[in-house]
Amino acid sequence: MKLDRRAFVGTLGAATVGAAGARAAAGSPPATGPRPVPAAAVARQTDPVVAIEAFAFDAYGTLFDVFSVTALCEELFPENGDALAQRWRAKQLQYSLLRSLMGRHRDFWLVTEDALVYAARSLNLDLTDARRARLMDAYQTLEAFPDVRPGLEALRDRGVRLAILSNGEPRMLEAAARSAGIDTLLDTIISVEEVKIFKVSPRVYNLGLERLGVGRSALGFVSSNGWDIAGAASAGLPTFWIQRSAAEPPEELGFAADRVVAAITDLPPLLEGAG
Repeated sequence: MKLDRRAFVGTLGAATVGAAGARAAAGSPPATGPRPVPAAAVARQTDPVVAIEAFAFDAYGTLFDVFSVTALCEELFPENGDALAQRWRAKQLQYSLLRSLMGRHRDFWLVTEDALVYAARSLNLDLTDARRARLMDAYQTLEAFPDVRPGLEALRDRGVRLAILSNGEPRMLEAAARSAGIDTLLDTIISVEEVKIFKVSPRVYNLGLERLGVGRSALGFVSSNGWDIAGAASAGLPTFWIQRSAAEPPEELGFAADRVVAAITDLPPLLEGAG
């Protein structure tokens, strides 16, 4: 059975006729559109793009397609490849969150391997040592999304500093960046291993500020993961959500992205229009 990654973000409910009538009876205007954004999620009064000096990018799901391993999963486990890839990713995120809550840090490479072992067992798949090694190696050569390289090149041409800020372990991030051919476009790669806790801890986003040496309003955080955007916004960073699926709604965590775009190549034009 295919597991939908959008199960993590839920769905937006529509207002019902009965609810609208109840509001009218109470003297409140009927809800004719989407629910209002909470006050905490209202965008900044000033354009957040104006002060941007650097962008910090999430890695997995934003720069690198975590589901590019699906083909290998299918090769090793026919008719189960998609289910394995989906469950592997879901468990990877869950384990990183749980370990942060428990205060039991384990680097992301090992968390990823633990998630793979669980996912295979949950699907009754025979994950031999050889198969496990092939799948883990594939995580170091994940495909970059098509918009990544041209988007980073355009940002770099505009003099913006570029970094990865990720849950990933340093060596796996460096390997993925080299494999995708974007390592030379980055000023630095920042891993949560420096603070030993995963996103969405504010310590992670503050680490980006420390490493890049910029003010809070000068570091734009970019992610395709809505929960990551909420975490960065909660930490006070300007946020840019790459909404890779138009069907994916924003998270209901009280923090909205400052900008929502479809691709990384949409970021450079924002800088041109800033101010």
